[in-house]
Amino acid sequence: MDFSLSQEQEMFRHSVRKFLDGHGQTNIARDFIKEEVKSFAKAFTGLADLGCTAITIPEKYEGAELGALDLVPVLEELGRALLPGLYLETVAFAAPLIEKYGTEQQRQKYLPQIATGSRTVTLAWLEPKRGYHPDEVRTSAQTLGSSLVINGTKSLVPEGETADTYLLLVRSSDGIDGAGLSLVLLDREEINAATRKQKCFDETRQLAEITFENVAISTEQLLGEINQGWSILQEGLLHVNAALCSLMVGGMDRLVEMTTEYANIRVQFGQPIGRFQAIKHRIADMKTDLETARSLSYYANWTLETNAADREAAIFSARAFVTEAYIRIASHSIQIHGGIGFTEELDCQLYLKRARYYENYLGSIQQYKERAAVALNW
Repeated sequence: MDFSLSQEQEMFRHSVRKFLDGHGQTNIARDFIKEEVKSFAKAFTGLADLGCTAITIPEKYEGAELGALDLVPVLEELGRALLPGLYLETVAFAAPLIEKYGTEQQRQKYLPQIATGSRTVTLAWLEPKRGYHPDEVRTSAQTLGSSLVINGTKSLVPEGETADTYLLLVRSSDGIDGAGLSLVLLDREEINAATRKQKCFDETRQLAEITFENVAISTEQLLGEINQGWSILQEGLLHVNAALCSLMVGGMDRLVEMTTEYANIRVQFGQPIGRFQAIKHRIADMKTDLETARSLSYYANWTLETNAADREAAIFSARAFVTEAYIRIASHSIQIHGGIGFTEELDCQLYLKRARYYENYLGSIQQYKERAAVALNW
């Protein structure tokens, strides 16, 4: 069975890479760290013009109506460039959930804007000093007639200060193990919520704490049925984790490439360090991790697109392996570069920070290993 990308998908990859090369690749992220966001905004607009934000959106909502595998080359290129922003959360998480569970009114409102790149969506799940377990969700949504009144605080919200829409996990009734949870769509410009910027060791990611105090919204902003948010979220996790694997593979690919280049030009004891057996073996291990991760990523996205019976096992096992492999490769890259690898002059440290950021994003590696085991009936 051949899981390689088609000629058309590889051609589109080439177009995206050429575009990002023209914008300086990781220079976009470096400007973003300095809070100079013009280059990022210009790059994101250009990616939308290329059609990157419309790939999986149905044609009736101004999209291209393609599948999860068509996202793979785009995500890999964005991972190489360490592009900031909410492409992953918007296109690979919110869009498929709105398409499947949203009302026609919600689809008409959100999907065309996502397709054109004019709306970004972020996930607000975690709460202060709490984890990803459903019983730890305390932000409440009380039903009053045709309104929901939301009270609580969400923390570590990606791009929480700039996102156009929050996809918010709230407790709408009492329950355990996911019962009584709902998902709501909150448009930032239509609500009054206090935001506070939070520090992140990956400076290309901006996090925020958002406090909701008696925020009233229409029940029409519910995504899916009330009290069914946890099961909807699980569907979203399949989409976002398959996409995240591709994003990380892109970063891994660039790390292997730049480390090999350095090993060929860095001279020690009269010869390039790449000739030393210890360096050769380390780079070979990195390449093995990369190709294994790429294969798992392709298969995970194929199972998602075809709705295969083993999609949960494939996606969650891929997420666990790829996350660990990304951290390993980023660490090896810094070690091979030596002292200069720790400095801001090179990009090695940027990739390691991004790898560590994803280590516990939407769940820990151990949690995903356990979910893969459950899916395999172990």
